[in-house]
Amino acid sequence: MIGVDTNILVRLLTADDRRQTEHAVRFIKEHCSASFPGFVNSVVVTELVWVLDNLYDYGRSDIARAVDTLLASRDLAIESAEQVRSALRSFKTSNCDFTDALIGEINRARGCEATATFDRKAARLDGFVRVA
Repeated sequence: MIGVDTNILVRLLTADDRRQTEHAVRFIKEHCSASFPGFVNSVVVTELVWVLDNLYDYGRSDIARAVDTLLASRDLAIESAEQVRSALRSFKTSNCDFTDALIGEINRARGCEATATFDRKAARLDGFVRVA
């Protein structure tokens, strides 16, 4: 298994640089498969969402579609995929921040009774408690 960094995924999803996109596509075809998927860790997923939102000005539906595309890929193994799916459901159906939702889902899956935060918006998510 080989890890896949955010910039590879950005090229695959945006195709904004022809040369790098070709290299990314070729790399995935040659090194990732359903039998030996590329590994996408949770930090990469959250960084990808941030990049698409802040640098590419993707809207929420486009970001959701991008994350859905990753989750559907047979050539990629997404760390904490079930938690990413749950966070994506919250992201699609509310005004929450994807990263906050994912933090809460991962914490819940690891046995946390709640996630403490100062963030008022995050505190509205199920499983969060607001501090002060």
